[in-house]
Amino acid sequence: MKGKTEGVRKLWDNYKYVGLIVLIGAGLLLWPSGRQTQQQDRGIQSAGPAAAAENLGTELETILGIVSGVGQVKVLLTVDSDGERQLAQNTELSYSGSTEAPEDYSRRSETVLADSAENGGTVVVRRVFPTYRGALVVCQGGDRPEVKLAVTEAVAALTGLSADRITVAKWQ
Repeated sequence: MKGKTEGVRKLWDNYKYVGLIVLIGAGLLLWPSGRQTQQQDRGIQSAGPAAAAENLGTELETILGIVSGVGQVKVLLTVDSDGERQLAQNTELSYSGSTEAPEDYSRRSETVLADSAENGGTVVVRRVFPTYRGALVVCQGGDRPEVKLAVTEAVAALTGLSADRITVAKWQ
């Protein structure tokens, strides 16, 4: 029995680093890669203006709830436009006749596709984020001026709304 133990010990001493590297590699392969989060983010972005406003409203409720003096909070955002994505285009123009006065021409355009699955395989050249029409914030500290100011500034910074389009009211 002692001979087997010594043999295993020698084998471990000779190959312990290889074994550790194999274990670390297996652990990295099993580690979550974050692809599910990216797919969920794309789903939120493509779901439309209501989903974008609801998502930002939920995030605002979470962050405003920890601001001093705010207490319980509910946020309602109204969306003016849901934003847009401008996709890269590969355009081909063909014509017959002279270049100064073509007799006939045609234009063909295709969306450029990327190799990766990010953004649905398309190449985004420009993205315009959603614009908001107004915000209503109802919170427990909504009757105090310093809370109103803090909440108004936070919502304005995160949504791009001016202060006159943000209403802060007291929670009943």
